Order: sequence, then C-alpha cells, then structure tokens
Amino acid sequence: MLRVTQLGSARSLLLTVLGEFVHPNGSPVWTATLVDALQVLGVEEKAARQALTRTAAEGMLTSERHGRRVLWSLTPQGHALLEEGTRRIYGFMRERRPWDGRWLVVSVPIPETQRQLRHRLRTRLSWLGLGSPTSGLWIATDATKADEVQAVVRDLGLADLAFAWTGSASGLGEEGRLLAEAWDLEEVEDRYVAFLSDFEIRIAPTDLEAFLAQVQLIEEWRRFPFLDPDLPAELLDHDWPGPRAASTFHEQHARWHRPAQAAWRSFAEAAGPLP
Repeated sequence: MLRVTQLGSARSLLLTVLGEFVHPNGSPVWTATLVDALQVLGVEEKAARQALTRTAAEGMLTSERHGRRVLWSLTPQGHALLEEGTRRIYGFMRERRPWDGRWLVVSVPIPETQRQLRHRLRTRLSWLGLGSPTSGLWIATDATKADEVQAVVRDLGLADLAFAWTGSASGLGEEGRLLAEAWDLEEVEDRYVAFLSDFEIRIAPTDLEAFLAQVQLIEEWRRFPFLDPDLPAELLDHDWPGPRAASTFHEQHARWHRPAQAAWRSFAEAAGPLP
C-alpha cells in the first residue's frame, strides 16, 4: 500500500521530480507524464498544472504545444539551478572534513524595512551553511566558503555594506553558546531522528512504491543543507545523528534508484512517444 503522507507542496514535489527524473535524462516531457507522477504523490491535477505554470513563469521551464498537448523542457536556467541543487543535496555530508579551527565571520547589516532583501540573503547564506547568532552577523566553521559568500553578497548588491574575515576563536565566550544562537541544533537533531525513523528500515517492494519512497526521501533530505551547518566533530558534544542519516539517504537512494526510474518510464510511456 502506498504511503502518501506528509508530502511537500505541489511545486516542491515538481522540483524534486524534475531534478531526479527529468534533468538527468535530458529529454522533454509531456504534461500528462508530470501530472500522472504528481498524482501518485498526492497532488491533484489542477495543483500540478498550476505548479507547472508557476515554474515556467520563473524561467525554469519552457513549453511547446503539439496540437492539444504540451511538451515541457528545462531551460538553461532550470538546468543550472537543478545541477547546483543536485551537487548540494547529494554532496552534503558525504565526507567528514578535517577542521583547521578557523571561522568565517560575515557582517551584512540590512535595515529591517528591507525584509525581502533580508529574506533572500538569509535563504542563500543558509544554503551555504552559515548561521546568524545576531542580526546582521553570519558565521560558518568552513572558512573556504568565503568566495561563495562574496559571490552571494555581490549578486544581491550588498558589497558596499559587507565585511568578512576568517580566523580562530580568541577564547572569549563559549563556542557552545554561539552555536546555539546561530542554529537550532536541537530541532535539527530531532529532524534527523525522525528521518531515520521514517527511512532507515523502510522497504519499497514495487516500482511505484520505490518511486514514491525515492521522492519522499529526497523531499526530506533536501531540507538538511539549509538546517544543519555540518559542524566539525570538535564542536559536537555527543554522537550527532547526521552522518548516520547521510548514510541512510545514500544507501536507500541507491536501492530505490532503478525501480523508481522504471516507474518514471512507465509514466512517460503511458503519455505517448515524444515527437
């Protein structure tokens, strides 16, 4: 029996399907293929079509009409965004890196009135693994991300407001308190425990169940790069469940890959051949 519970929004699920099944294959896809796949995931047809229209309006998809049917293709922007997301999602916590003791500290003061700009900055710096212990200040334990942070700041037009530096802690103040103020590590740990409970021993005996399980797996895992700063072991005071969850993600993804792809091909075949 399919377990269609606790799935994300129609657009989030569409992006996962595009990233996992459309982008790697490099072929256009009929509307019916995407609608059928999303219906298996609990998305009604109207919501699926709205998600397609919205994603196209954002420049990620382009459409081509063939009679009464529509064929969708990823744009160069769509390919680039999904490729970046794939690298981040599948590379996250893949290997434990040694820590040289250096911190990256970034100061970007933005007035409270510019909420949209503050949100965009928060989204992009969180994606890079930075946390904010206080307003306008961002930190990371990976000093090598300085160039990526600089690119984000410049892209948002904030270079004239920002300062950044790297170095070791001076010994003033407790690092544990700094971490607690920058990230909600208790919530992250609870999410890891829930992830392990949902997926560590889950089985998917049919192609359709593997497709559903694969999408649910990715939907849950893709959130962790935003939430978990991937702290070095030296800063963790107990057995952190992140590495165990990462192993579960990669093992289950590999286990479900072939049957999930087979289910996807069945959606595509049911919609008919491509022109």
